[in-house]
Amino acid sequence: MTSPLDPPAAARVTGSGAARADRAGVANTGVIHGDVRPEFHEHHHHPPTTARWPVQVGQPPALASAFQPRQAVRERIQDARAHGADVVLTQHDARPARTRTRVLAGEGGVGKSQLAAWFAHQAQQERTTDLVVWVPAGSTEQIITGYARAALRVGAPGADGTEPATDATAFCEWLHTTDRTWLIVLDDITDPADLVGWWPPQGSTGWTLATTRRRDAALATGGRRSIDIGVYSPSESLAYLTDRLAEAGCPDLLDASTGDLAAAVGHLPLALSHATAYMIDQAIGCADYLTRYTAAARVAEVMPAGSDPDGYGRPVAVTLLLALDAADRASPIGLARPALALAAVLSPDGHPDELWKTTAVTGYLSDQVDRPVTADQSGTALRTLHRYGLLTHTPADGPRAVRVHALTARASREASTIDPSTVAHTAAAALLQLWPENDHATPELVYALRANTSTLAGLAGDLLWRPDGHSLLYRAGDSLLRWGLNALAVDHWHRMVDDAVRVLGDDHPDTITAWANLATSYRQAGRTDEAIPIEEKVVKDRSRVSGDDHPHTITARANLAASYWQAGRTDEAITIEEKVLKDVVRLLGDDHPHTITARANLAASYRQAGRTDEAITIMEKVVDDAVRVLGDDHPHTITARANLATSYQQAGRTDEATTITENVLDDRRRVLGDDHPSTITAWANLAACYRQAGRVDEATTIMEKVVDDAVRVLSADHPDAITAWANLAACYRQAGRLDEAITIMEKVLDDRRRVLGDDHPNTVAAVDAVRTWRNRA
Repeated sequence: MTSPLDPPAAARVTGSGAARADRAGVANTGVIHGDVRPEFHEHHHHPPTTARWPVQVGQPPALASAFQPRQAVRERIQDARAHGADVVLTQHDARPARTRTRVLAGEGGVGKSQLAAWFAHQAQQERTTDLVVWVPAGSTEQIITGYARAALRVGAPGADGTEPATDATAFCEWLHTTDRTWLIVLDDITDPADLVGWWPPQGSTGWTLATTRRRDAALATGGRRSIDIGVYSPSESLAYLTDRLAEAGCPDLLDASTGDLAAAVGHLPLALSHATAYMIDQAIGCADYLTRYTAAARVAEVMPAGSDPDGYGRPVAVTLLLALDAADRASPIGLARPALALAAVLSPDGHPDELWKTTAVTGYLSDQVDRPVTADQSGTALRTLHRYGLLTHTPADGPRAVRVHALTARASREASTIDPSTVAHTAAAALLQLWPENDHATPELVYALRANTSTLAGLAGDLLWRPDGHSLLYRAGDSLLRWGLNALAVDHWHRMVDDAVRVLGDDHPDTITAWANLATSYRQAGRTDEAIPIEEKVVKDRSRVSGDDHPHTITARANLAASYWQAGRTDEAITIEEKVLKDVVRLLGDDHPHTITARANLAASYRQAGRTDEAITIMEKVVDDAVRVLGDDHPHTITARANLATSYQQAGRTDEATTITENVLDDRRRVLGDDHPSTITAWANLAACYRQAGRVDEATTIMEKVVDDAVRVLSADHPDAITAWANLAACYRQAGRLDEAITIMEKVLDDRRRVLGDDHPNTVAAVDAVRTWRNRA
């Protein structure tokens, strides 16, 4: 759901000041508790499952036809394992093995991922390993996402599907302690820095296998060594050609030139796969293919000098061109070349085959061949590319069904004559058409879409910023916020701001939107002091560029009010929110969901300012409107009830507050799950009600759990976690455990000074509480 008055997500998504989640107040302690506004990014709970062993997480690529097991390399790895060695073997490193991590290093097209996939498939088929996890390792986000999925599948303690980074950490801790056997495959590490803090532990029951083209020293530290994988040996090349052609029922295509063909393509597995697919489809022997290969001298024009540092790209470029020429002549004629150009800008880890049915793709193909192209014809072109070995299409792999080898993709991009901007914008539009409205309904699809967006953005560069910033880039950043990947979201929006300012200029609406989303990522991460200056700038820029009454300007004011409120600057927040409410009523009407949100925010600010009666009057209306417009189980309706209960409690109507809060807790546990942050908030509010009613022991028990959960889910320095400690201290004080209460509150004071600053109302309240409690002691 987008923020108030923002355009639809497909056009642009910015952060918002949404309905606040509730946070209980603490009576008669001087400890001020502010409500916490979540963004309009709804975080849905995916509870851990009870694992049924063995478990597989992630999808290893299928083994290629006539897969060659690389016996010598396999034996080196297996021998190390048999002797209890944990190793990341490097080509020239003779140090003894001390870890169970193995890195397969080598250039593109030599079969690293295939060999890693063999180990994964073998572990599954022989049922010798309880857990096999295949993790695309092209970015930190992919690694965290893969680990988080594994954490839920194995039921790792502390993993609840709320915060991926927290779940990923829980998975690493589970690996440390489990007696289950495991294999973690980290495929295609592109930057060793992405794995800092995320290498699987050195455990006695499991091992890690990684693939990479990199040879950084960092990969051979921490007890890791690497095995260097080269091209096939002549005997392996001959075995591959023999097996592949025999499997296809074409052994007669082998002839006296078989060895010469293998040598001509440099014994490169990827080039041999292209060659055999062509030979099988065209029914020509090795000698005939070698003649055609030799004649394809145009590769020298396709690949400029210096573009092929590993020496493998030229053979692949030649075999690619031969295969593309043949595929382009296949029916439907002319689609193979533009189809591969499109696939070549997407993630090598796979994209959904549904992409080929989108209107973006069929329209692009139609333009390229100057005739209408149907979704069925687009799918046929995909299968043609599969038949010629230029990509693999495995429908059972779902969101990763279509994979293009990175070296094939590179050769295709080098050879393509299609306008790169057209290709990039088509891919972006197709990915955006596949993106679901609810990120959490189809998590596997969303993981794949984010990975493909990252690959596309890296290859397209500024192309996706002309004439404007493409909506896909904004949708991907919004997805990070929806999933609570706050650190990654901050990094993403920093890059977006830098690119937007550089390409579009300071006053372009897309640049201002990027700034607004950066502020949202800061606020969601609890970094309110960094969010506020940006939001103040955004309000000024929106007003100057779009006018005071433009919906984006009103949204910018609402976001600024949200940060003021979170920073304890309640009076300023109220002034803004009163105007925002008038504006949204005028523009959208009284019953629009954004109008309901604006009222809820104003009520929360009134309550924080001590204007409890006004807050109650507004919140009673908000609850009625939310039930009527959104429904009983909508998260914003549940939040409205929670906020009404907090206002009742503040007014001393404890019994009413307790009844509502108990119902809210039941609803949140049912709808969101036990460990969702909003559920934790509901527990805290119930503890406050119990304590206000004199049920101190029950309140204390609940708050001890809330502290543990808040620290685990949000981090120790998050303002809400610090507030949970303050609430626990209040419980201890009321229970007569004054020394413990003072110790905790002194820590709260230190934390608030460090995180919020000396002038924040919550810090001032903590100073008063510590002083008062010390005097009583």
